[in-house]
Amino acid sequence: MESKPTMTTSNLVLPKKPTGLKRFAMKLLEQRVLVLMSIPFLAWLFIFKYMPLWGWTIAFQDYKPAKSFGEQKWVGFDHFQFLFQDERFIRVLRNTLAMSGINLVLGFVTAITLALLLNEVRKVAFKRIVQTVSYLPHFISWVVAASIIQTTLSPDGIINEMLLWFGFLEKGEEILFLGIPEYFWGIFGAGSVWKDVGWNTIVYLAAMTMIDPAQYEAAEMDGAGRIKRMWYVTLPGIKPVIIVLLIMNIGYLLESGFEPQYLLGNGMNIDYSENLDIFVLKYGIAQGNYSLSIAGGMFKTIISFILLFAANNLAKRMGESRLF
Repeated sequence: MESKPTMTTSNLVLPKKPTGLKRFAMKLLEQRVLVLMSIPFLAWLFIFKYMPLWGWTIAFQDYKPAKSFGEQKWVGFDHFQFLFQDERFIRVLRNTLAMSGINLVLGFVTAITLALLLNEVRKVAFKRIVQTVSYLPHFISWVVAASIIQTTLSPDGIINEMLLWFGFLEKGEEILFLGIPEYFWGIFGAGSVWKDVGWNTIVYLAAMTMIDPAQYEAAEMDGAGRIKRMWYVTLPGIKPVIIVLLIMNIGYLLESGFEPQYLLGNGMNIDYSENLDIFVLKYGIAQGNYSLSIAGGMFKTIISFILLFAANNLAKRMGESRLF
């Protein structure tokens, strides 16, 4: 009896997969619809985000608008040297880092805490009211928000009235809060929290919906109360989102904002309210010193870039979630 031929793994030849450029071209062809859809965005990105980088050359020139590019005088790193020797720049750099740090810590702590509390609310109507009330300030422009803060903190504002009511102040001892420089960072932090805390909770609440309800049931069966469920189930569940947002915010440490500092700042608190963006506007663009303003902006961008990659690399080394 003749035995039937059998196919063994030794004589089975698998087709060779394409690699390198050929594989890239095949993927491109397969996803040609998506590639075509992304072309307008890439064109916008190149024109408005990368082409302006050519303007960084102004930071190395004694730029005069009336002269052509070839007629400009090149001064090397003179503007950067001037920046780091200027006491005003050191002061605004300190203010920028302080306000960004306050905003980063308060923003994360308050948003995560509010999201955890909202996640535990079982009364849907109450939860929606709290969310709506906390989201609303985000849609108010900083012009209106600054007016509200100034009115609240004025000598005849509600804060002074409450201090008088509780007996912490006597009549005639009202405090002009925005006139005390050391108070400005705290006022900025509190104002930023009031304006954005509700909006910032959206991401965390969305992340919490992805946590498996079976984990809460298991924790409850083990006797865990609400605090322990938040600590051992909810927080670990949203940890990747917290890490990614933290990395992104570290990249913005030199971006403390412009509108709140500009609108709430005055001659009395200028030593604590001016930041890098206001410095670039006042001492660069407003005085026609475009090279100095470009040098300041370039410094901020490069440091932000370094901070972003450093934070991402640190997260990678620690085995945490990361951007790339």
